[in-house]
Amino acid sequence: MTALIGVTLTATYTAADMAAEGRGFGLGNSYTAQDGRVYKFVTYSKAAGNVAAVAGNFCYYAAETGAETWTVTSDLSASSYVGAGVLQAVIADGSYGWIQVQGPATLTTALTAGADGNALTPVGSTDGTLDVSALVTDHIAAIAVDISEKKVLVTCSL
Repeated sequence: MTALIGVTLTATYTAADMAAEGRGFGLGNSYTAQDGRVYKFVTYSKAAGNVAAVAGNFCYYAAETGAETWTVTSDLSASSYVGAGVLQAVIADGSYGWIQVQGPATLTTALTAGADGNALTPVGSTDGTLDVSALVTDHIAAIAVDISEKKVLVTCSL
């Protein structure tokens, strides 16, 4: 296991930053914080709907190759409907940053429906948030902990 040095979860990086020597992490790298929360380094796409990144909003893997290239978007219509995690910063289109993929989180945008304890999915949701899972085939991205406070337990894949 490799230790990552210099992780700043709220920082964003351009292509020029990533090309600089000494960068200790790359796309798809994960980082486990001391509190047990797990983060993944990704690239952000506004996609066709021109949906900007918002810190605290949910993002999804971009359609077709997003999961293979670590590309995420908050544009649900341009996604694969697979939850990627919670954005930690406002990441510009085509730039890089961290998303939370596991552990407790507080979302910026309210969930579209549900009650505490419900399994949550991008399917049936709106940009940047989640909805209650109605089918066993839905990708479960989080569990509602306190709907009124927008608190969830993120359960996305590493």
